[in-house]
Amino acid sequence: MKAFVFPGQGAQFVGMGKDLYDNNATARELFEKANEILGFRITDLMFNGTEEDLKQTKVTQPAVFLHSVILAKTLGEEFKPDMVAGHSLGELSALTAAGALSFEDGLKLVSARARAMQKACEIKPSTMAAIIALPDEKVEEVCASIPGVVVAANYNCPGQIVISGEVEAVNAACEALKAAGAKRALPLKVGGAFHSPLMEPARAELAEAIEATDFHTPVCAVYQNVDARPHTDPAEIKANLVAQLTAPVRWTQSVQNMVADGATEFTELGPGKVLQGLVAKISKEATVDGRQ
Repeated sequence: MKAFVFPGQGAQFVGMGKDLYDNNATARELFEKANEILGFRITDLMFNGTEEDLKQTKVTQPAVFLHSVILAKTLGEEFKPDMVAGHSLGELSALTAAGALSFEDGLKLVSARARAMQKACEIKPSTMAAIIALPDEKVEEVCASIPGVVVAANYNCPGQIVISGEVEAVNAACEALKAAGAKRALPLKVGGAFHSPLMEPARAELAEAIEATDFHTPVCAVYQNVDARPHTDPAEIKANLVAQLTAPVRWTQSVQNMVADGATEFTELGPGKVLQGLVAKISKEATVDGRQ
């Protein structure tokens, strides 16, 4: 069975999507439609901007979404998923590619999500850090012992977990985790504490936008971040999407469940190769490739 997976924030690079725009009329039309919807030429920033331009959450999230979704739409008969999943922001790409959202509504929601997260980041100094080579349970236990807000945010693959929270609490957790045997504790260059309780203002704001949007039954099951389970019911999908902002991304568990449910081939659609690397570490049996 064939699974398509969609990357999240951090996969962006200058020049992303340019080949698609230059060589495919459908892609060009969709990119231009996106420029209209967003009210600025995001294509200029994607193709010819600077890394700093692309790092702004309000640019990054729509850029990664557009690259992934437009790629899926140009694959034609090649895009025949038995199941899909996306990492964090990538969940909206997966839902749009699988027909749960229209292209326009998906892009508007991504833009609303990015703006809401940007605002939440500005309320309190916050950050994230990657913890390498410790069991998930140990990371959870250490985070729970630290004063302030710090939680496990991304279960990326066995031995790689990202923590998220207040700057002081994350720094203290990094020291404690290294003392507990972590090989590395790497601060990430992100705007704030995604997938933590500090995203509550963004969750409340995004909930309104999601409620006002039409969702449809997707063409296949979407394995959602909050519970790593397959969903096709639009009401469930909406509720999980709202919960996602303050809940951890259960990527390890999502891929394990997809493999258990019959996935043998995984194709990453969008910028970078991050998910290909994670899937290969989670499942030794599955074949993994990607399209950009």
